[in-house]
Amino acid sequence: MADTATIEKVSIIVSKGSLEGIYPALIMANGARAEGIEADLFFTFFGLDAITKKRWEHIKLATVGNPGLHLPTLLGGMPGVPDLVTRYMERKMDKLDIPPIPEFIEMISDTGAGIYACKASVDLFELDKDDLVEQVQGIITVGEFYEHAAGGQIIYT
Repeated sequence: MADTATIEKVSIIVSKGSLEGIYPALIMANGARAEGIEADLFFTFFGLDAITKKRWEHIKLATVGNPGLHLPTLLGGMPGVPDLVTRYMERKMDKLDIPPIPEFIEMISDTGAGIYACKASVDLFELDKDDLVEQVQGIITVGEFYEHAAGGQIIYT
């Protein structure tokens, strides 16, 4: 007998502050909303960069220790390489109509997805609500995140 259960809700944890750490979460949340699935994004640790006013327009691709780039670590760490690789990747994504992070977060928020910041991480980095973009619906604890996630799938990117 085939399993007829459908996913009705996803909660996605975003903990990395690089293009390859943020975009998968945004793409998954957007896809969920397009399918009518409830979606919440929980930004923690360096993932907060995606929703911090001073940082969300300056996210870079991690070029050091990123095996998917197939670049030697020494080359990835050279001055200018992260900017060059980031611009290259942004151009490729633009050709595929993948919006920049600020626009993508606004788009996802407009679909009704929940966008939350981790209270422990906000405290750790000495941030407050005014440091975060307006789409953030709240600064919540891990326990509150689990309450939001109840009954759904949790995805960690």
